[in-house]
Amino acid sequence: MTETLFDRRMLEALVCPKTGGRLEYDAEKEELVSKSANLAYPIRNGIPVMLLDEARALA
Repeated sequence: MTETLFDRRMLEALVCPKTGGRLEYDAEKEELVSKSANLAYPIRNGIPVMLLDEARALA
């Protein structure tokens, strides 16, 4: 099985769907983090899942 890596260049085009704010890439957890919304969006097979229903609330 080959793991698909997230292309960091996508960060320039992606924003948080809730706040429109900047996202940060967390390689260890394979997530895009929105500090302004206090949410983390999962990355599955190299593709960010930018749905509020799929986001994880940050502690």
